[in-house]
Parts: sequence; C-alpha cells; structure tokens
Amino acid sequence: MRILIVEDTPDVGEAIVAWLSRVGYAVDWQMTGEGARDALNVQTYDLIILDVMLPDIDGFTLLGEIRARKIDTAVLVLTARSQVDDRVGALDLGADDYLVKPFDFRELEARARALARRRHGATVSRLQVGDVVLDQAARLVTVAGERVDLTRREVALLEVLMARPQRVFSKADLLNQIFGFGEDAGENAIELYVARLRRKLGAAGMEIKTVRGVGYQAGPADEKK
Repeated sequence: MRILIVEDTPDVGEAIVAWLSRVGYAVDWQMTGEGARDALNVQTYDLIILDVMLPDIDGFTLLGEIRARKIDTAVLVLTARSQVDDRVGALDLGADDYLVKPFDFRELEARARALARRRHGATVSRLQVGDVVLDQAARLVTVAGERVDLTRREVALLEVLMARPQRVFSKADLLNQIFGFGEDAGENAIELYVARLRRKLGAAGMEIKTVRGVGYQAGPADEKK
C-alpha cells in the first residue's frame, strides 16, 4: 500500500512515516498543501493521511480539491479540533475517516488498514489464498498453519499480491506499491523479493506465478506440482 502523508509538524510527520514504514508500507511525506498537490499530480495513492492545519492551504480546502478532481483515494483526516462540526465538515467534504490529535499510532495503523480493506472490498484483516494466510494486523504469514518468517518488505509485497489474487501486477506496479519517492530501487528489486518469497513459501497451496512479458500474480498452486 502506498500512502501520502500531508503533515507540517516535523516530529509528527517523522513519527507517522517511521511507524507506517516499519509495517512495510510505501510512504511519501509532504509538509504543505502545495507539495501534496504536486505529489498527487504524478502519483496514485491507496490512502491520504491529511492534517487539517497546513501552513499554506487549509486541509479542508485541499480535501475539497481532491474530491473535485475525482480522485477517489481514501482520505483519513488528522485534526486537533475535537468539535463535532469540524468532524462532520470533514466527512461531508469527502473524508473517509478522521482521527483527533493526539492519537495512538496503533489506532492510526488500524484505521489505515480498515480503509485499505474497504477499498478492495474486504471486511476482515486476513488474507488467504490456498493454505497461505496473511494476518494484516499482526503482519504474520502462515503456510498450512506453520509460521513463515518474512521481512517487512516481503510481507508488504505478498500483501499486495494476495489482496487481489489473479490480478497480474507489472514490476512497475509492485515497485510503486512498496517503495516511496526517496528510496532507490529498480525493477530488479522486485525480481529479488519474488524469488525470496517463492523460496520461503516453499510447496504452499498458493504460488506467485510469472506471466511472461507482463508481471506476477498470486493464485492457487497447480495441482500437478
């Protein structure tokens, strides 16, 4: 999942980026509304975490612009304003959820997961293909009930593939989902992570298939194997 953080307070922004990056999400951080506009002009996101109080553009104004542009990305509004009118105003402008500062980062992560699930039509924080199960909350992967130790980046890649089984993702798609603007990685990194996942999953009832000339997809393993 790729997330845009729009937050002008350095320590808050750094903490959000650190927390969500630790989970394995690709995170881009902008400190101004104008910076957010620029990012949205060149990048598609799964989630926008938007602070209301920005130095140049009011967060509500930016939210209105996002929806006016027909950008349907989920938006989680961060606000220090606890009044009901402010929360109602954010929802009426097109926000999908809101969180009042100060907040617990575990709640922020949980709300981000919930919004991502809603985007893909899922209702629980658990993905399963064949006998491979990914607990998105615990970031835990099991094969036939046995835990498989994966790095955060490997879990993030597996999550993208398992969230939409049978969809073919190009290397560029996957690169975009697990690496942010500031990270230097090429498409060969995706090949490396896919190879590692295949090795660690072993003879699972799910496989990551190569669609020659197109990309990769997750699906049930062929019975002949």
